[in-house]
Amino acid sequence: MQLDLVDTDLKAVLNRLRRAQGQISGVIRMIEEGRDCEDVITQLAAASRALDRAGFAIIATGLQQCVTSMESGRGDSETVDELRARLEKLFLSLA
Repeated sequence: MQLDLVDTDLKAVLNRLRRAQGQISGVIRMIEEGRDCEDVITQLAAASRALDRAGFAIIATGLQQCVTSMESGRGDSETVDELRARLEKLFLSLA
């Protein structure tokens, strides 16, 4: 299943990933500076949430495209059960 992200979806996902990248850089800097553990954990949790949200956005877009393809009869040779198993694995990888 190949994702074809439209510009607005792609832009939102990339923004989330860039935000997470900045937060992770901030966490590294905070650790190097010897900052308070609570502050470091708060920033790390924010980066984790940003990555999760980007992943969920990608999966949601993929689901939408799969359903659209299946409804229009353009699906590839993958069976519904195989597709379901792959999507379940993707969801669980983010859980």
